[in-house]
Amino acid sequence: MTVHTRRRVLQSMLAAPALASLTPALRAIAGEDPLIDSPAKALDIFDFERLARSKLPPAHWGYLKTGVDGDATLHANDAGFANYGLRVRRMVDVSRIDTSVNLFGTTWQSPIFLDPVGSQRAFHADGEIASAKAARSKKHLQILSTVSSTGVEDVNAARGEPVWYQLYPTDHWPVTQALVRRAEAAGCPVLVLTVDLQGGSNRVTLARAIPRDSRDCTTCHTTGRTQLSGFIVGKPMFSGLDLSNVGSLEPADMTWEYLRRLRDIWPRKLVIKGLATREDALLAIEHGVDGVIVSNHGGRAEDSGRASIDSLAEVAPAVAGRVPVLVDGGVRRGSDVFKALALGADAVGIGRPYIWGLASFGQEGVERVLEILQAELAGNMRQAGTRRIAEIDESFVVDKRRA
Repeated sequence: MTVHTRRRVLQSMLAAPALASLTPALRAIAGEDPLIDSPAKALDIFDFERLARSKLPPAHWGYLKTGVDGDATLHANDAGFANYGLRVRRMVDVSRIDTSVNLFGTTWQSPIFLDPVGSQRAFHADGEIASAKAARSKKHLQILSTVSSTGVEDVNAARGEPVWYQLYPTDHWPVTQALVRRAEAAGCPVLVLTVDLQGGSNRVTLARAIPRDSRDCTTCHTTGRTQLSGFIVGKPMFSGLDLSNVGSLEPADMTWEYLRRLRDIWPRKLVIKGLATREDALLAIEHGVDGVIVSNHGGRAEDSGRASIDSLAEVAPAVAGRVPVLVDGGVRRGSDVFKALALGADAVGIGRPYIWGLASFGQEGVERVLEILQAELAGNMRQAGTRRIAEIDESFVVDKRRA
């Protein structure tokens, strides 16, 4: 048995509740560091992952952890960045580093943005409000989920300015219109249409986690926890709407014509989220989108087994700068952010990492996650000899599978 295999076996043993009291020495062999007791003690974002896992109920951790089917795409996202190496340059004055980016006329101090993650009160009582305050404090772009635990108006107030609004349009047009009108009234400058769940998603890891949760969850979930009706009833963005005809968050018959329908009722920037191929990116531009987010929903959409960073390497050259290209999926280090920027991304999203921070310490945890990733990005920029985001291009990255 190799050292790597032995470590994985021990880590699996330690994850079992009955073995939670194993000795610190055994935990050290397995690579398990002590759980942190303050955000400041986190050395990387994985310190928050370990703490979040220990704090969250089984079903909530399963909801956060799950991919689709056998989690192949989720694992591909996590492993994909390792296929790319950095080509670093020396003897450059890197005493000043500028990580700012401009998207649709707004300058952000970092290219790292907070992805839409639903039901954030499942992870901390302050939910999206804590995330919004952290985004405000650290000056990061935030995108709010349709299935948030908090309405867009309150999130905007906590953020100090309107967030971008992610849209699950549902399969009932009157509900879609109501959601869009509310986002417009709240001042949201960008509508982000998610299109990667039309085929549904078989989230096996979540389904396996639910029976392990012995809590009475009926106060939050009015029906089965895997059913749509039990998921969206009580979500603030659906308050007061007739949901009797809603069967899906994404219409199975949605085509490119749907973008025209949205354009007719949405007067501001329209971004499409969930594309993974050059063909679809070009069609999106042809149909008038203002931006593209390359994404496979954090491995929660299709069982393609393909990393979003590989999709980015295909999409960005095809788009060729005509609209901004953003990406998410598997970002865990500042070096991952750098690689995505080098492969053509204009901004890079994180989902699970900031939720780990949220589950661990609320707003302070989210802030520390952003601090760590931002510091790692700046460090990688210095090592590569890049002083501004605009200097990061494909010459700084190599696909190790082809080198």
